[in-house]
Amino acid sequence: MEKQDARQGWLAAVQDRSILVPLAWDLGLLLLFVGQHSLMATDTVKAWMSRYFGVLQRSLYVACTALALQLVMRYWEPVPRGPVLWEARAEPWATWVPLLCFVLHVISWLLIFSILLVFDYAELMGLKQVYYHVLGLGEPLALKSPRALRLFSHLRHPVCVELLTVLWVVPTLGTDRLLLALLLTLYLGLAHGLDQQDLRYLRAQLQRKLHLLSRPQEGEAE
Repeated sequence: MEKQDARQGWLAAVQDRSILVPLAWDLGLLLLFVGQHSLMATDTVKAWMSRYFGVLQRSLYVACTALALQLVMRYWEPVPRGPVLWEARAEPWATWVPLLCFVLHVISWLLIFSILLVFDYAELMGLKQVYYHVLGLGEPLALKSPRALRLFSHLRHPVCVELLTVLWVVPTLGTDRLLLALLLTLYLGLAHGLDQQDLRYLRAQLQRKLHLLSRPQEGEAE
């Protein structure tokens, strides 16, 4: 009976204009973000931006991505009347599921922070490119090892698994959240292509940088 009611709820949602209109608006916002994020990462657009903006190309890409993300967050339309795929309502799930989701989200964001240590946050933001240009050191990417260049060629987004956890591990998955999770999962899946060599390189870089961060503490202990 519950499955039949749920099926009828989804079928009714497909015909409900008050649900379809905000969903279409949210889909447009997501396509704007994904389109900007992908189009500006193509070789053709990067070459054009480098020709007209020079060393600021990466910084401009990050600024446009931040603007697109702000538009998504600012103008996102929730769909409170829409059906839900799952919801933790009965005890003890209503208590423990939100707590478990919170713990997994914290772990995911900590892992994202650790990955930023590996990928050089200043370079990801475009700051290192400007700094190197001022000092006449050239392009930072040209100084990367072959293993790092190989990793970058396989990976569009360095935090795929953690973002998927944040998207899907929630106590209530409503209609608009389901749209967000499905589209970004598809996008991240198309952008992710790590192999074992890439994973070994990531692990080695993380251990090396964590060791460097722990050095001052070791010196103080002595």
